[in-house]
Amino acid sequence: MAGDDLSYASAGSIAEAIKTKKLSPVEVVDHFIKRIETRNPSLNAVVHLAPEEARKAAKAAEQAVMDGKTLGPLHGVPVAIKDLFDFKPGWPATLGGIRALKDFKPPFTCPFAERIEQRGGAIIVGKTNSPVMGFRGVTDNYLFGPTGNPFDTTKNPGGSSGGSAAAVADGLLPLAEGTDGGGSIRIPASWCGVYGYKAAFGRLPLWNRPNAFSAETPFIFEGPITRNVKDAALALTALAGYDRRDPYALDETVDFLGALDRPIKGMRIAYSPNFDVFPVDPEVAETTRKAVEALREAGAVITDVKLGIKRSHMELSDLWCQIIMPLNVSGVASLKAAGYDLLGKHRADLPPEYLYWFDRYKDMTAAALNEAQIVRTEIYDAVQNVFADHDILISPTLGCLPVTNAKDGNTLGPETVAGEKVNRLIGWCLTFPINFTGNPAASIPAGLAKGMPVGMQIIGKRYADADVLAVSAAFERLRPWEQTYDICRARKLS
Repeated sequence: MAGDDLSYASAGSIAEAIKTKKLSPVEVVDHFIKRIETRNPSLNAVVHLAPEEARKAAKAAEQAVMDGKTLGPLHGVPVAIKDLFDFKPGWPATLGGIRALKDFKPPFTCPFAERIEQRGGAIIVGKTNSPVMGFRGVTDNYLFGPTGNPFDTTKNPGGSSGGSAAAVADGLLPLAEGTDGGGSIRIPASWCGVYGYKAAFGRLPLWNRPNAFSAETPFIFEGPITRNVKDAALALTALAGYDRRDPYALDETVDFLGALDRPIKGMRIAYSPNFDVFPVDPEVAETTRKAVEALREAGAVITDVKLGIKRSHMELSDLWCQIIMPLNVSGVASLKAAGYDLLGKHRADLPPEYLYWFDRYKDMTAAALNEAQIVRTEIYDAVQNVFADHDILISPTLGCLPVTNAKDGNTLGPETVAGEKVNRLIGWCLTFPINFTGNPAASIPAGLAKGMPVGMQIIGKRYADADVLAVSAAFERLRPWEQTYDICRARKLS
């Protein structure tokens, strides 16, 4: 396994080759560092690379193999974490390319980094690009600029985990971290043609401090972005499990790998082409419809459904911007206490769209937040009612194909979708309603439209991660997408 074969090898196959001494972690890490150095300048997916630290970890991983120690499921596999609320001690944390934070290096370790290293055995080689505070479904910022989509680098990869998804699709890494407060794992997975998994809330613990309860409005997640379903299951094996630091952590074990072989014959799958109210471009609708129909071949029973949502997509998008803002307000206050006055001296480092919503809701009353949560409850009930008669809910992940990158550091989503005006931060994403509810969900490659990837969102019952993985694996067997990365392999390096 070498060259392009190694670049596009699965995380699982790399880990197995290391375990059986067919590959050294040192040569694997060297390969991917060189690939990032060669290809990333034309993509801008990785914004911090730590080659010497990674090589040191690779040597330790190699020694562990030689000593016959127990190895994690991703032992020696290079991965990246996201440059948002994702930390390794001493590494820069710009919170999505905020210029004032270019030298901010907090002494924290995020849950994903801790578990993927300590339990998974993976080697974190760097950090990936994201937008300011993760507050939009595309990846661009004033510090690092936009990330390109490996299928067409003039287009955006989606966000906010766009750097991670682009890196995985381009063979820079076999696995990368995403975080998801409104679709930030699933959105870029859709536009980059990779697999993004958001587990049930509580499945992968978070231990935010000083507020341990901050991840519930809306539900916020960490999770893997990979090129196949099995690699996501391997990552979940390392990441999931109870942790006393998280008041919402689930104390139960799921056989993620075992779920991949489960038959889906007889499973009742509900298909919503638009969650009742979201506009969807015709080419996206057609590609997703064809994809969901493929599941009939595996014996699933497919039924079109209405969720009964009465609110407009614009109202729901604005609701997301409202209820995620308290977390942003407290974060900005914490940074001010640490000496970074983002609303004063560094106000120009924040995009005008972010400032609009911040100023609108920085003094939100408890009554206003409660009213917002009542509307959120309507969406929760609508989604859960589908599961009274179905095992899985499927929709398009997004309503449109990738947008073109701007040149001013402030790329936005589309102005309109299928002729309807949308919220340009999040309104074209059929993902954030599932952050209102906390259900497990994945975006899986459904096919190409106009040469660009389209994602299909697979949603499970409240804690039924195994169901989502079973359907995902069945679809991958029916409609494998590995050959689509030939487009990324062939892209010209500028």
